[in-house]
Amino acid sequence: MSADRLEIAVQKLKDTGIRMTPQRYAILSFLMETLSHPTADEIYKVLESQFPNMSVATVYNNLKVFKDAGLVRELTYGDSSSRFDGNTSDHYHCICSSCGRIVDFDYEPLVELEEEAERSTGFAISSHRLEFYGTCELCKTEYKQ
Repeated sequence: MSADRLEIAVQKLKDTGIRMTPQRYAILSFLMETLSHPTADEIYKVLESQFPNMSVATVYNNLKVFKDAGLVRELTYGDSSSRFDGNTSDHYHCICSSCGRIVDFDYEPLVELEEEAERSTGFAISSHRLEFYGTCELCKTEYKQ
């Protein structure tokens, strides 16, 4: 992650009147640096030693602020906890059916598929989500042993 991307995000929050607290900065920075698509609880566990007075509610509240500002994506998968992605560019995900790990899969957005969906259904398509499910490298290795 470039420091520029983080600073642009910080400036966007400031421009909309959102005060940048140390906890907010740490949560945003962590989300923009990690590739792990963490849950709110995972973010809390990583940062709690730096901010002993921070609560899980603080993490959830800040995630909502970031989501509303378009700085993070919330990934929901049925009944499991939401995961958060600091990469808001159009990209896809591979999800491990065994451990739940999520990995980015960068591929050109399938714009022509959206256009075909519009033509065939009459919908005004605003976005799409494509996910691949399988077994990650770690789980494949464990399974072989």
